[in-house]
Amino acid sequence: MRYTLFDTPLISPLMRGMAFSFLKIFGWRLEGRLPDVEKLVVIAAHHTSNWDLPILLSLAFALRAKACWLGKHSLFRRPLGFLFRWMGGIPVYRSASHNMVAQSVEMFRNSQKLILTIPPEGTRSKVSHWKTGFYYIALAAEVPIAMAFIDYKRKAVGVGPTLYPTGDIEADMEVIRNFYANVTAK
Repeated sequence: MRYTLFDTPLISPLMRGMAFSFLKIFGWRLEGRLPDVEKLVVIAAHHTSNWDLPILLSLAFALRAKACWLGKHSLFRRPLGFLFRWMGGIPVYRSASHNMVAQSVEMFRNSQKLILTIPPEGTRSKVSHWKTGFYYIALAAEVPIAMAFIDYKRKAVGVGPTLYPTGDIEADMEVIRNFYANVTAK
């Protein structure tokens, strides 16, 4: 059995306590909760800062969620590659087409439980529109999308509404955009 940071004996409860302490020390408030489902795509937005990862990992520990997340492949090189994989990271090679949607759908089909966290911007840089891979993954895997957020203005981190993709991407993305309209990025 391959352990991640979220289920390593002794370390996981310690990390949960550290996550609550981290959030409290830095003045962050937790809001919402994950839906009670076995499989889920989580949008992690807005992804604009290196602080997003420790804040979102703290959220995952606080919610007792064994979350996996997609990150650029260069994060997974030595010496920290093992650590990021242990933290639930899955490398993404953005320079070439590797059909990440199909690979992610296959991960869902081969898992009894899976929480896959995806930053829809695909980068920390400012973008004019989000990538839609998260939507197509959820649609094809027939799993809901939870809207996780980091609101730097309110110093709140949490999970908002859950959307079950209908296949009408325009309408569904409008619901998602409306939720994130009042979430302030760093």
